[in-house]
Amino acid sequence: MATHHDDREHQPGAELVEAPGKELVPDAAIEGEIVEDEPTTSLVREVVLRRVATPVVTVVKVVRAERSRQAGKAVLRHGLTVTQGFESWAKRAWDASTLGLYRRQIRAAEASGNQELLAEWVDRKERATEARHDRLKDLPEMLAGVAKAVLGSLAALVALVLVVGLFVQLSGEGSFTAVLVGTLNVIRWVIAAVAFVWTPLVMVAPLLTLLAAWREGRRRGRPPGWLATAREADDIVIDETTIARALEALRIPQVTTYVKQGLPLQYLTPARRDGRGTHAVVRLPAGVTADKIARRRADLATGLHRLAKEVWPTTGAEAGILDLWVADKGALAEGAGDYPLLEDGTVDVFQGVPFGKTLRGTPVTAPLMERNTITGGMPGQGKSSAARVIMAGAALDSTVELRIWVPDANFDFEAFRPRCSRYVMGAEDEKIAEILAHLRELHAEVQTRGELLIRFEEPVVTRQLASKNVGLHPLFCLLEEAHVAIQHPTYGKEISRLLADIVRLGRKRGIHLIVSTQAPTKDSMPRDVTRNCSNGIAFAVGDHVANDALLGQGAYSAGHRATELIPGTDKGTAVVKGFTGERSDIVQVYFIDVSRTNDQITPIIDRAVAAMEERGTTAADEAPLITSRDLLKDVADVLGDEPVPAANVPALLAQHAPDWLPYRKLTGKALRNRLAAEGVKVSSTGNRWPVDPAAVRAALADRAQDGE
Repeated sequence: MATHHDDREHQPGAELVEAPGKELVPDAAIEGEIVEDEPTTSLVREVVLRRVATPVVTVVKVVRAERSRQAGKAVLRHGLTVTQGFESWAKRAWDASTLGLYRRQIRAAEASGNQELLAEWVDRKERATEARHDRLKDLPEMLAGVAKAVLGSLAALVALVLVVGLFVQLSGEGSFTAVLVGTLNVIRWVIAAVAFVWTPLVMVAPLLTLLAAWREGRRRGRPPGWLATAREADDIVIDETTIARALEALRIPQVTTYVKQGLPLQYLTPARRDGRGTHAVVRLPAGVTADKIARRRADLATGLHRLAKEVWPTTGAEAGILDLWVADKGALAEGAGDYPLLEDGTVDVFQGVPFGKTLRGTPVTAPLMERNTITGGMPGQGKSSAARVIMAGAALDSTVELRIWVPDANFDFEAFRPRCSRYVMGAEDEKIAEILAHLRELHAEVQTRGELLIRFEEPVVTRQLASKNVGLHPLFCLLEEAHVAIQHPTYGKEISRLLADIVRLGRKRGIHLIVSTQAPTKDSMPRDVTRNCSNGIAFAVGDHVANDALLGQGAYSAGHRATELIPGTDKGTAVVKGFTGERSDIVQVYFIDVSRTNDQITPIIDRAVAAMEERGTTAADEAPLITSRDLLKDVADVLGDEPVPAANVPALLAQHAPDWLPYRKLTGKALRNRLAAEGVKVSSTGNRWPVDPAAVRAALADRAQDGE
């Protein structure tokens, strides 16, 4: 008899004879022995099967045990959630009660050591206790009054039915009995309807109550760690409890002591939804300032399960009040969206220009008039893009003149060239010298505009003055990569001085200067410039020095920190000052592309140029800055055919050239002397010193012949 042995080792105790209806475990080791030399079909039936023991049965048991354990945990977790919901309702009811309020305030006053406030709340509690005692004494009398009122109402109803029945009987419209029967039928129907609704209501009410309690527990309660699922541990809800635990985790002694005493933190504004996050205002324990919390912003963020850039603790109305806003996870990734003026729309710079959106998702408008702007940050983070957004908005106001200087080989602002009255781009010495010449011109214009404001008796440029074409139109100037020009070995010192004067004096005169730089240090940016720029835009910066140069002195220590923005990750996101009523805001700035494949600036500039042409001006019309006038020609233009007394001519000249200051200071005697120097003699006929237009025109003709 032939035999065959499997090469695999036989394992004792692992022999299993195949039973009907049982299947072999796939991939199990099998040993067999042929007992009789028969055809294959019979051999298969005669094989004694042996299996190598496998852990399949054990695994199944473990999986089943784990499922049972998870199911048990789920039941416990949801049951605890319902319990915590009822507990939350009870606490909120207690806190809302007068007694709960008084006790909470008394404990807070004791913790803060404020004896005067403590005495006041103790007195209030005693008065409230006395009032409640008086109400309890009056309770029997009140119940008797209620009973009388109910009985009186029933009696009135019965009397009404009787009166109606008698009236119907006497009028012949029906019988008294029919009225009574009808009234009883109505009462019977109401009772039946209430009974019909009451039964399912009683059955459903407990389920609805449990569901409401479960939702309250999910929102307010916290399961213990051994019951929490991975998802619950990650998806934390920002509420008063979460904030209190995060503050306690900072291990600030005063906070730790306060919480150990069982004292709840005072929430002047409870945690509530605010845009794309949660906002709360907390009064901190005595001895703890909001600034101390702001300095540990990253630590606070870990307790709130957020990135540091998503948590913004600032100082509220008092030093001890923490104003906290926590962004939803990933809120920064949403961005500001498309620039709102890409396709159409115009701007009035006196109302500001679109700039971006806060982290809350609120649109932000950059205020411009009577202001200057400094923007800065590490390379590639968005400072030039921010300047581009402001200048693009200003370009869409047809009364605005633009001047742009880029002391570098930079394409970022080339598309603005058709809209600019001055445009310089390049890092060569001659380009820096040209920028200096333009700044000298602008410095002179600051003084001219000041004299015009005196003439029009206005302290600042208004929308009305800006639209009159009298030389007080809004003027927006951008010095991109300003540190390059300021640090130039030959021209930098004078450029620094001119910039400081312009930002100090130009804002009331309709001039807005934007200074863009990578490095706002004392060597690369004059302090008088940084101090006088009321708009500050800080992208990611490397240290507190640059941070405070852009956002104001003390901004870093107060928690307004662009240093916590991450280069690359937070590209296009800036901390800004001066844009809203807040000390600072985190803003995602609109992005306007200038690449050849997606040029979004050129269509905007084309619309801006078309609007200026429709108004009857061009960018070039704004360019010349008048430095002299032809007196003879102007006198000839304002005079008719008859002589005019010399004392009256200066007024005509000032009306003819309102932006030329010498005409506003001109007197009749000075005019006579000026005309005499030009070859026009003014005689004292009748002591009126008339200016003869024929003599003026003759002098002009003689001068023209001499020039030929």
